[in-house]
Amino acid sequence: MTRFLLLLAASALLAGPALAQPRPDPDWPCVQRKVPTLSAGSVWTGPDLAEAGSWGDDAEAALLARKVASRRTELSEVDPLLDAFAEKAGEEKAKRLTRVFAGAFEILNGERVKVIAGIARYAQGQRRMAERIRDEAEKISATKDSPSASDAAVSKEIADLETRFAWDRRIFQERSQSLTYVCEVPTLLEQRLGEIARKIQARL
Repeated sequence: MTRFLLLLAASALLAGPALAQPRPDPDWPCVQRKVPTLSAGSVWTGPDLAEAGSWGDDAEAALLARKVASRRTELSEVDPLLDAFAEKAGEEKAKRLTRVFAGAFEILNGERVKVIAGIARYAQGQRRMAERIRDEAEKISATKDSPSASDAAVSKEIADLETRFAWDRRIFQERSQSLTYVCEVPTLLEQRLGEIARKIQARL
């Protein structure tokens, strides 16, 4: 592999979709706009959350909030759960359903914050790896251009460098592909929260 092709390959990685465009936050590699935390008002138009009381103090509301917030619970399963809870709540239905939303919001928003922090760490690791790949490409080229390049020991060093370069480049590309899916998670959590809010508000 020539010096030009090596550097071209390394530069292509550094200019990949996840790192290509200058962004206000260099640690945010996603196409989706970064919204660090959600506000309840962006999805909730029901009663004031504070006036409903602490959702953590209502054991049944807290249990339901955790269940509907969990992605293991299909959204189609949420409706009968809410109906059963609302029927049992009686005259306190509005207040207790509001607590369920407050709990689901806190859980999903907290999970989303952690995912966003994880994406930032992921992007930092990708940036460091891209820089290492570029350094490896430059080292391979410089070693090949050296007068002793034909020596057996140097030839082995070049082969080892090229193996490491190819391995790191493969890992980088696989992680870049995974990042595309990871970037969708905050949006999916926000959509889930919006759907839960809609379902609860329909029962107030």
